[in-house]
Amino acid sequence: MYAILDIESTGGQYNEEGIMEIAIYRFDGQEITDRFMSLVNPEREIQPFVAKLTGIHTKMLRTAPKFHEVAKRIIEITEGAILVAHNAQFDYRILRTEFRRLGYDFQRKTLCTVDLSKKLLPEAESHSLGKLVRSLGIPMSDRHRANGDALATLKLFKLLLTKDADKTILREVVRNAEHGELSSNQLRMVSELPAITGVYYMHNKEGEIIFLGKTKDIQKRVNQHFTNTGELARKLQKETKKVSFEPTGSELIAVLKEYAEVKKIRPKYNPISKKNLFTHAIRFSANGDGCIHLEIVQQKERFAKSLTFNGQSSARSFLEKVRTHYTISPGNTTGFSLSGKSKDVNGARSTPNHLVVDGEIGREILEKYSLHQKNIALFDKGRRTGEQSFVLIMDGALKGYGYAELNHQMHQLTTLKSLLTPIQSDANTRYILESYLRKNNRFKIREISQTAQS
Repeated sequence: MYAILDIESTGGQYNEEGIMEIAIYRFDGQEITDRFMSLVNPEREIQPFVAKLTGIHTKMLRTAPKFHEVAKRIIEITEGAILVAHNAQFDYRILRTEFRRLGYDFQRKTLCTVDLSKKLLPEAESHSLGKLVRSLGIPMSDRHRANGDALATLKLFKLLLTKDADKTILREVVRNAEHGELSSNQLRMVSELPAITGVYYMHNKEGEIIFLGKTKDIQKRVNQHFTNTGELARKLQKETKKVSFEPTGSELIAVLKEYAEVKKIRPKYNPISKKNLFTHAIRFSANGDGCIHLEIVQQKERFAKSLTFNGQSSARSFLEKVRTHYTISPGNTTGFSLSGKSKDVNGARSTPNHLVVDGEIGREILEKYSLHQKNIALFDKGRRTGEQSFVLIMDGALKGYGYAELNHQMHQLTTLKSLLTPIQSDANTRYILESYLRKNNRFKIREISQTAQS
């Protein structure tokens, strides 16, 4: 028996949130046998972003029942059932917190449809509830409302049950009753962490860093380590006695910092691979015909004029993006089609791994997406209001990152270098940087003059 659950909470400080709406469907694996849904007066403020997201406002909740008035019904409808939710550790934690305030120890086994979908639908582009159900053709209404999300989760769960033919995954991911609850020490560690972008460090009792990672939400990510069920999570739960962190503001800096520090510190539970982060490249070459040839090749070493990708499909997607942007097709003198069989047009050949473009277009693409011989600084969000971050690249190589006040004049190389935290450049850092340039448009890019160096 399952109890499909969704909760809308008020937001706020960790473990101080309240429930403002709840929906539960009791499901026997075939049919819905009971249902309960209600607004709940949380007796606390609703965070503005939550009100905007859900459409639930304080006035709507003034006459709603308080949690203690619906607690008995929740116990009844979930009795003897496994709680099923999308990101179950969150809903279960919030629910247990509300019961704890009443002096009641609420315990149920839980099952997370995020975990299930990652195992049964690994090809999905996103495992967030909204994007996942849309990609599966599951109808959804009242997004970010408890009843709408609970119904969508129920329909998703039915599909996942069908796909799990031998039931081995269900047996593996059903969590213990206490799963999703943190020990008092873990709760203290998580509550002291901020929900900001940066790098976090998990220490053992000797103070050694046993794991480090980057994230856009430090508190949420560490909480996931403490509530997940995988082999790594269990080791970290057992050995972590302290968590420290460094804010970065910029997600790119967090990625670069994590990469550099894993290589330097070599924490016990961070995998360290000698392989490159990329597997393929698009090589740019001129064959004396006035055109630039863009060819996907397996990447064992770095070519001067190339772009690197983690997989052939990513490289092909980029070539398709180029073809579409420049309206390149057979008969167009600027280039030739990627799709379909190989074609010969004016003596030039095109395949799904090879695109030929006009020389000017080729140089424009290389200039826009490659770091080759560039002297630039990428400016992004800082760690706090009034601050900006920057990543410095000279002659196509990463030099490091730094921070400055927004009103600081940041055009001089000497100024940037005085604020710089160095990072060793290699093929992987160049791949990281070029990947972010392809995917993110928020950076402010400034050219840096070499003559300002002295």
